[in-house]
Amino acid sequence: MQLSLIDEVPEFTKTYFLDVYAEALYDVKAEKMKLKTINGQQVPEDLKVAIPSKFIAKYPEGTIYKVDTKLINKKGKRPYFVAKQAKTVQRAIEYFDYNLKVQYGFDYFIRKVN
Repeated sequence: MQLSLIDEVPEFTKTYFLDVYAEALYDVKAEKMKLKTINGQQVPEDLKVAIPSKFIAKYPEGTIYKVDTKLINKKGKRPYFVAKQAKTVQRAIEYFDYNLKVQYGFDYFIRKVN
């Protein structure tokens, strides 16, 4: 996986991250889907990605999305991402097989192979 960075200011402060992979998880307290970054990238795992849940609620929990993000770093709070162009967020093609298994159930694919 490649992580692209764009400089916002000449001092090399990185605030925009392209091609960030995040997993949809159901937040029981908020009763809606949320995104969190996944392991294996050059960004921390479990970093929240702010996005309106209506854009990710059409696919089941566990679906992997690829998003362009902006890093928000407020004093005294844990950093998080905000999805840019949230209306056009897509499932990650790199995780195509995995996303199909999530959508149709892992048992479905095991029975189909056997």
